[in-house]
Amino acid sequence: MVRPHLPLNALRAFEASARHLSFTRAAIELCVTQAAVSHQVKLLEKRLNVPLFKRLPRGLMITAEGEALLPVLRDSFDRVADMLERFQGGHLREVLTVGCVGTFAVGWLLPRLPSFHEKHPFVDLRLSTNNNRVDIAAEGLDFAIRFGNGAWHDTDAERLLDAPLTALCIPEIARRLKSPDDLAQETLLRSYRTDEWASWLKAAGAVSTNPVVKGIVFDSTLAMMEAALQGAGVALCPPLMFSRQLASGAIRQPFRIYTSRGSYWLTRLQSREPTAAMRQFRDWLKGFAAVPSPGANG
Repeated sequence: MVRPHLPLNALRAFEASARHLSFTRAAIELCVTQAAVSHQVKLLEKRLNVPLFKRLPRGLMITAEGEALLPVLRDSFDRVADMLERFQGGHLREVLTVGCVGTFAVGWLLPRLPSFHEKHPFVDLRLSTNNNRVDIAAEGLDFAIRFGNGAWHDTDAERLLDAPLTALCIPEIARRLKSPDDLAQETLLRSYRTDEWASWLKAAGAVSTNPVVKGIVFDSTLAMMEAALQGAGVALCPPLMFSRQLASGAIRQPFRIYTSRGSYWLTRLQSREPTAAMRQFRDWLKGFAAVPSPGANG
């Protein structure tokens, strides 16, 4: 298909004039004269055979035709600017968009990302966090890192890390816990996965494996840990994701007892052909995940 010659100067003059509703202010932005901007807009109106502005004594009023054209131009100019920004030092920066469950992002991924940037400086990583509910296709993600059993429809999944859960709490509460049965006297913070505490207490050999779990239901392990840090109760969390809090002593692990409810997985749509950036990120992530973390449990 042969595309007609695009009057880029005229389109730019129109876009700037529409933003400012003034030829004068558009001319200042574009570093040209007011007459030059007005002339370019008139050329565009002649080419399209429609008025784009109503000329008023004090500025401009955009017409319906101008309103229809403006968002298309803004999107196009933004996309061009974004692409130009991706060129750096003679290289094209490749965008990589990754969605990640917040616990993994904060507790494991972010402290290690400088290593990835050092090895792959021309990958423009864009990270979005979620509470483990993600739609890869709708959100336009290259990868999603999520927690579960690895079975997601139309998705390739590669296991990264096991994340066994255990009881975590502030030192004051930990000092009261001599055995798992002592948890019956504490507030047990809960997630939307209702069977976690029963599973852990069964593994611990507690007398009661049907605890009274009450209070807020957390859809985020990060939020639940924050509640534990504030002394609201005992959280059932993966200690691997909270190694900094454990190392500082802000949080204690009173029992070396674990239950496994899933793993962290690197997932992508089966229909998504991996790009060079995707392969680089996958190889880096898998390599790092294979190295035992200091203080890892389970």
